[in-house]
Amino acid sequence: MAAFRAALAERRRDRAPLLWAITQNNLGSTLTTLGRWESGTARLEEAAAAFCAALEEWRRDRVPLLWAMAQYNLGTTFLALGEREHGTARLKRSVTILRAASEESTRRWDPRQWAATQSSLGRALWRLGERESRTTRLKGAIAAYQAALKEYTRGRAPLDWARTQNNLGTVLQTLGEREGETARLEEAVAAYRAALEERTRKRGPLDWAMTQSNLGNALRALGERETGTARLEEAVAVWEACLALATSDWTQDWVQSLPSRINETRAEVVRRVGR
Repeated sequence: MAAFRAALAERRRDRAPLLWAITQNNLGSTLTTLGRWESGTARLEEAAAAFCAALEEWRRDRVPLLWAMAQYNLGTTFLALGEREHGTARLKRSVTILRAASEESTRRWDPRQWAATQSSLGRALWRLGERESRTTRLKGAIAAYQAALKEYTRGRAPLDWARTQNNLGTVLQTLGEREGETARLEEAVAAYRAALEERTRKRGPLDWAMTQSNLGNALRALGERETGTARLEEAVAVWEACLALATSDWTQDWVQSLPSRINETRAEVVRRVGR
């Protein structure tokens, strides 16, 4: 980061405007990476300012693909800021910026960047949908993730495919629980199961456990809407597998919540069997 700041002292905007913009963009990327690991928002705010500075020179009419790249970076930074705030202004701005970026960085010109933009757009819409009573944003998030999967195929990008399947499952589950529709929950279960084909316990235990936990939640939500116990029993088994793998890398809140979910669901199974 210090190197980029030093470079800006030499690569002044009046001397080398495009190099200045490149350095501002690189500085913003570094600040965003640091900011994601910190609890505060100061680094992310600095990152947003750096991307905005780069966009003063990387204009859409002059360098559309560089403009789209900086827009994407700015949009994902506002997404990170919006996730840490209670309001929706930053998330809404993120959605607007990411949609604009995808107009230039199209699937035809840069398919992987387009898919990354669709994936980030899906997350921003999901976060907005969580904070709103309407379901429009959640449905938009589903469409964005499904679009990303057109490029993030299992054959070409298995880990991106699995991550997107997991995220799609999360939105489908949120929508299914809100609308009371089992069809959405069934789709969520299918998406989680798909993700687990690549997110294996051996390859990435943390990602595996996160998706397993999500699968357990979706199974319980389905089980609550049914009279039998099969879904509830499977949810318990899924969570118990997660708990057996719990390590110091897990957050304490997550580890502590699993036993209570297991006990509550197991008690419901006993209650139904004993009726």
